[in-house]
Amino acid sequence: MTGDTSMPAFGMPQRVMLDALGLGLGQTMAVFSHQPGWEAFQAWIVDTAGEPDPVATARYHAWLDGAPPPPEVREWIVAIDAMPPVLSAEDIAHWEEHGYIVLRSAATPDQAAEAAAWLYGVTGATPDDPESWYGRGVNSIMVEQFQAPVLTAIHANARVHKAFAQLLGTADLWVQIDRMSFNPPVRARSPSVGPRLHWDVSLTPPVPLFIQGILYLTDTGPDQGALELVPGFHRRIDAWVAEQADPRAVDLSGEAVTIGAKAGDLVLWHQALPHGASPNRASLPRLAHYMTLYTPEMTIHPEWR
Repeated sequence: MTGDTSMPAFGMPQRVMLDALGLGLGQTMAVFSHQPGWEAFQAWIVDTAGEPDPVATARYHAWLDGAPPPPEVREWIVAIDAMPPVLSAEDIAHWEEHGYIVLRSAATPDQAAEAAAWLYGVTGATPDDPESWYGRGVNSIMVEQFQAPVLTAIHANARVHKAFAQLLGTADLWVQIDRMSFNPPVRARSPSVGPRLHWDVSLTPPVPLFIQGILYLTDTGPDQGALELVPGFHRRIDAWVAEQADPRAVDLSGEAVTIGAKAGDLVLWHQALPHGASPNRASLPRLAHYMTLYTPEMTIHPEWR
């Protein structure tokens, strides 16, 4: 690499590089917007995510070169392949029919509680002070926090890797470094600011398989700002898009359902499903962490629709 820190055209090599370094896309883009010098940028990487992991770095360069991953990674892939399934035949059938599934206990109760406490801390909120839930001064439920030891521990859960491997057909997967979410109850002066039904992918057909995920850090009822999605839309999206002049402008809320789950449960959904955060009509915030694993070999359409 050179001393030029202007942001390159963003593609899969850049995506995988950030995940290998343990960096989130949003925080990295924010730093690049200030055009730091090369030494300052290197120092920021270490301050933010620690020294680059040598195994992840070797894996990244092996992937770029089309070479096998390092031995430690190969052993992990073999171990995941050898694990008993964590998704049953009924789970897989539900996924194929509805395009989403709930992986129970993706994080332990202690991990979920620790991550929730950490999220309260970084937002300056406290569980027993409702006024503190609205003091972040941002018009979004998204929390641009990406690094915490407890998140690293959750990402290393073999059950999570096995579930993604079953759905994607490979255990050679990368963990995407993603942000968190704090969705307080709706009130008159603080209306819901969560994005309603939308897609995070180009609707140019065919929409490829990519699995999105949200990990609930506390018990989350269907009325508590839970994930909202349109079940089964992955089976008809390509034909449906072909019939629409502006598919993103179509209101599909009448077909949506909300998915509540327990603390530590991970909701997985096909990216073809319209989805979003539903309004929080309950008495407590929804605390969550966005989490997914992916294969760099997945298809990405260059044309955005």
